[in-house]
Amino acid sequence: MLVLTRKPGEGIWIGDDIRVRVLEVRDGQVRLGIQAPENKGVYRDEVYERILALNLLASRLNDEDIEQL
Repeated sequence: MLVLTRKPGEGIWIGDDIRVRVLEVRDGQVRLGIQAPENKGVYRDEVYERILALNLLASRLNDEDIEQL
C-alpha cells in the first residue's frame, strides 16, 4: 500500500484518468473529491464489499432458484 500525505487542495493522479483531491479535513474526517471516467466504478469500501457478496451469492444460484424468481 502506498501511503501519502496531502493537505486540503492537494491531490494525486491514478493513471492518466483518475484524480483524487483532498477537499477538507475536519473533526477527524477527510472529504475527498474523485474525478474519474464514467466507465470506472468508484465505491466506498462497505458498498464494494456488499457488491462482491451479492455477486458471489448470485453465482451460486442454480436453474431452480432462477425459475422461482
